[in-house]
Amino acid sequence: METSALKRIQQRLSYQFRRISLLQMALTHPSYSHEHPEAPHNQRLEFLGDAVLDFLVAAWLYRRHPESQEGYLTQLRAKLVCTETLAKFARSLGLGEALRLGKGEQASGGARRDANLCDAFEATVGALYLDSDLKTVWQHLEAWFAAEAEEIINRASYVDAKTRLQEWAQAHKGITPQYRIVGEHGPDHAKVFTAQVLLNDKVWGEGQGSSKRSAERAAAAQAVSALGLEETREH
Repeated sequence: METSALKRIQQRLSYQFRRISLLQMALTHPSYSHEHPEAPHNQRLEFLGDAVLDFLVAAWLYRRHPESQEGYLTQLRAKLVCTETLAKFARSLGLGEALRLGKGEQASGGARRDANLCDAFEATVGALYLDSDLKTVWQHLEAWFAAEAEEIINRASYVDAKTRLQEWAQAHKGITPQYRIVGEHGPDHAKVFTAQVLLNDKVWGEGQGSSKRSAERAAAAQAVSALGLEETREH
């Protein structure tokens, strides 16, 4: 019998399990199974889900970044499937609300612990794979990972670019870069902004993003490239 928590998880995942027992197993911590031997825990599903995620994310990055080198792709995949990221996805799905824990683990805040949430997310992916196939798994996860990848890339590259540009401009020109939004298009829920960065009233970079800040970061990245300020990186 499905609980309200399990129904909410399926709604947020946009997937209805044919075998709800798989989802229940994915959300069963070993500490619960220790107290209830009849309830299988999620470690086998976690093992499977971990492998499924590694493959799907690697394949997606390979296609999405055709010019990037193996080292860069490996680093990006590691950040996308790390404990912190997967725990964040688990919280968005509400897995902690349905996680079955032993009394001691429950009392110590186990439903909020990143490690438990990460394990539960991987196990849920394993359950989803067994209930469907690889294509279906990625159809229901791609948007989550795409948004996270954009955020990671923005933090790793564009934020650094904006900082490098400002430091260079202040040290060599005695000025601070100026940013301006020169365009926006798309519906309210999916706006795309275009920003320019100027030095002494001259445009040195232009970029687009889903927010004004990300557009400014993209513009700064272009300016850094145009000015030859890029650090040597393996991309």
